[in-house]
Amino acid sequence: MNKEIVIKTTAFCNEIFADKKDYELPSVYSYKHLPICVIDSVFSIGVKYEIVENTINRFCEYYKIDKFSNSEELTTSDFLKLMKEPSIRELTENIYQNRQRTSTRSGILKSEAVILFLEVLQKFKIEKLSDVEKIITSEQFEIEIKKIPGQNSGISLTYFFMLAGSDELIKPDRMIVRFLENISGEKVSLNDCQLILVEVANELKKSGFKITPKKLDNLIWNYQRDVKPPVSADL
Repeated sequence: MNKEIVIKTTAFCNEIFADKKDYELPSVYSYKHLPICVIDSVFSIGVKYEIVENTINRFCEYYKIDKFSNSEELTTSDFLKLMKEPSIRELTENIYQNRQRTSTRSGILKSEAVILFLEVLQKFKIEKLSDVEKIITSEQFEIEIKKIPGQNSGISLTYFFMLAGSDELIKPDRMIVRFLENISGEKVSLNDCQLILVEVANELKKSGFKITPKKLDNLIWNYQRDVKPPVSADL
């Protein structure tokens, strides 16, 4: 990893996020049900987030689930029991009302991918949010998830861990890549995004930021979504 990218990105973030040193994450990072984290992480790849929110809201409305209430946490097994009744077609068209696929080539319906993801979680005995720490470093779990059509990049998996509670992980998507490349003027890989944002977050803490890689990811994502024209490499 090029240290110069960390230096430039830190300087730029210090400037544009100067008024967000006490930034709090939006409510999406406060889901109280593990299956909702999976739905969000699978459906969010390659689309506008408003579409994901609407998809989740339709699912929750259909099954009378409060996504931010943990009075009765929906477990992995609870979710899979619910999935025994509707067909994939009914789930896709009438419940999620979202026909998106995991990829344009050989992809499957995202509604089906969610079920397969939850089945892997059940296989590893992960039922609740409190169980996720058991598999966050499991190579075998990662292998099983990446076998799901359209999940090979691992972006959904990383985002799932973010939503389920990990403050140290980011979602290395095109928004983050574009931000870093515009600042540095260099090509940045998806793997480098994680390393760079961890380093930048550590540097920002020295300037008084109450920041984590997850918070920094969200700040950058929102900035990059709204910025016109793209950020300049000149600092």
